[in-house]
Formats: sequence, structure tokens, C-alpha cells
Amino acid sequence: MRELILKMTMSLDGFVSASDGDNRWMFGQDPVARAWSIDYLGQAGLHIMGRETFHAMADHWPGSTDPFAAPLNAIPKAVFSREGDEIAPDAATLPPGGESWADAYVASGDLDEEVAALKAEQGGPIIAHGGVRFARSLIVHGLVDRFALLVAPVALGRGEPLFSELEQPLALRLIEATAFPGGAVAKIYRPA
Repeated sequence: MRELILKMTMSLDGFVSASDGDNRWMFGQDPVARAWSIDYLGQAGLHIMGRETFHAMADHWPGSTDPFAAPLNAIPKAVFSREGDEIAPDAATLPPGGESWADAYVASGDLDEEVAALKAEQGGPIIAHGGVRFARSLIVHGLVDRFALLVAPVALGRGEPLFSELEQPLALRLIEATAFPGGAVAKIYRPA
């Protein structure tokens, strides 16, 4: 059975998205932290995300020369949406290397059942990216086996918190921490 890893970048004050939607703060200039994130994404056997994040990524990553594009374009994807199968972009409209976006599995059934089926498949870990509503749903349903949180050295003051829908505290156990020269810290947790 493969693990579901929620990988998110968050601010020092716990937000995973700015309230105005400008999230350039996530993409710091520290090449060591960026390399860690790229390597971490590359271990996935499957990338999963919500519909809005899927569309934003499918519009950006195919054809991109950014180092993040390689693991994001090469690894299979599943998009969680209640909108049905008409989600994936047409392969004919994508640049070379973007085929995995057009071939994405659309998970439109019960969240717990869809995730259980994906976890039961063979392959590397499942890495979930968000958006924030999707990430919160995974957390509330107890589906996350590992949290990979890259804490950026920035305070936003307001925005979208990751854990705001918990009805009770969620105890986590730190299993790894890596500090980067630019001030970001990668923290890997498992539910306690």
C-alpha cells in the first residue's frame, strides 16, 4: 500500500495561500530549497490535486523550462472533481511533454473510496499538492500519511490556513527537518 503525502509550502504564520491570491512568496530564491522540492516531487508515483489547482498547473507546466516542470509533467496525475470527466485538457492543445495532463484520471466519487483505491495500487507514493480546500478535505478525512511542509521565511498576516477545518487538535510527530541557507525549513511529519 502506498502512502499519501501532502506537500505544501506555508508561511511562518501558517498560511498556504495569500488572501489576495498572489503566491509568488512560495517560490523563494534559495536554490537549495528549490532543489529539495524538485527532488521530493520526483519521488511520486502519482500527483493528485483538486480541480482548480489541476487547471492552473495544466495551463502552466506543459512546455515550461522551469526545473519543476520535469517531475510535474512526467508523473501521472489524478484530479479530484465532482464536475465529472470533462476536466482534462485536450492532448492536441498541449506542448510535447504535457501528455500526462491530458491522461489524468478524474476521481469524482467518494473521497475516502477514491483515495483508498489509489493507495491500493502499485507504485511510488502519492503526492497531493492542493489547492487548499482539497488539502483540508484530505486532512479532515484522515487520509494523509505524511505531511511535507516547506516553511518559507515570510509572514503573511492573513491568508488561507491549512488546518482550519479540524474539529479537534491533530497530533503530529516530526520525523525529519532540513534547514536551507535562504531561511526555509522543510518539516516532515506523520500523524502521531
